[in-house]
Amino acid sequence: MQSLPRAIIAFGSLALLAACGRLVPESTPDPIDITSARLAGVKSGPAVSSFGLGMNDAEAGLRSFIESCPALLRREDRTGLTRPSDWQPACDAAPAATGSATNFFQTYFETARIGSGEAFATGYFEPEIRGCRTRKPGCEVPVYALPDDLIRKWPDSTPEADRTGRPPLGRIDDNGDFVQYYDRTAIEEGALEGRGLEIAYAADPVEMFFLQIQGSGRLQLDDGSVMRIGYAGQNGRGYTGIGGVMRERGLLGEGPGQYAGSMQGIMQYIRENPEDGKELMRLNKSWIFFRELTGDGPLGSIGVPVRRESSVAVDPRFVPYGAPVWLDLDRDVADGLWIAQDTGGAIKGANRFDTFWGAGEDARIIAGGMSGRGTAYILLPKGTVKRLNSK
Repeated sequence: MQSLPRAIIAFGSLALLAACGRLVPESTPDPIDITSARLAGVKSGPAVSSFGLGMNDAEAGLRSFIESCPALLRREDRTGLTRPSDWQPACDAAPAATGSATNFFQTYFETARIGSGEAFATGYFEPEIRGCRTRKPGCEVPVYALPDDLIRKWPDSTPEADRTGRPPLGRIDDNGDFVQYYDRTAIEEGALEGRGLEIAYAADPVEMFFLQIQGSGRLQLDDGSVMRIGYAGQNGRGYTGIGGVMRERGLLGEGPGQYAGSMQGIMQYIRENPEDGKELMRLNKSWIFFRELTGDGPLGSIGVPVRRESSVAVDPRFVPYGAPVWLDLDRDVADGLWIAQDTGGAIKGANRFDTFWGAGEDARIIAGGMSGRGTAYILLPKGTVKRLNSK
């Protein structure tokens, strides 16, 4: 889903990962002020053959790796670990490796530990909610396309010396001034109505709120068809995880009168307390705009579909986009080979991962309970670690 400045939900248990946002763990094994894999330190790991990579896992990883090769061969690697040419031999060989994927990964890759190698992983999924293409009673929550007045611009008051990085998002108001874009409250109260931006409507505002946090999802339309929507942009307003607010207010926990610290618990509170729930949701001023997707899966940060149990979101400063990743966690369901194809606003630092679990109720359950710690190895083209450490 270009790099996505979106917040994909990670409903786990640590620090209320079900709090609607990918959160950095309360304690991270690697210093968070280190800004690249090279600075974190790169050490050789065990041989790929020692992992016991199964055929099904390898074949799924191979398919995702093949889809990632165009990005590997054209993008600058922000980690400082590889050059596009390093990946050429593996990408050339990959299409012919179907049926022998395990041998392919053993032949072309070595493993590297970035920093401590101590991994923390959460999970995300593609939600499915009820919707319709045209507004009707019981289906009235607008799904907006990206508005054309949402622009990036430096405010006139910003000194030239401070104009570094990307300009902020905003709009030009009626006085010709650059101001912040409409926040969640303003949009819900009709700031964008009448402009023809609605690509669909959702039936449930609470479900739509959570789908926005995921950044993509499926609308089960009233005619029996399915419409897949994906991230198109964001209003530039700050993101607030409402689960963290609820915990601060003593609403979540295991005590009497408290709600479970999970997505289900948060949604239960909002439904049982609609006015307070609306106020909570509006604390998250961020709003996600969508576009209809016609491919076979939601798109990750490198523009290819993310795949169940194969795609993982990473911090691209520490893991090259498209690189295979091996996870060995205390949550066995997430053990195995993943391909780095996505990112997220709170996936920050070395060895921080968010595993993708597809769509459906089982995906919701697995992603909702995913909060795993263990070890991570990045698979790099053979010879990379020696070259890096000889400099």
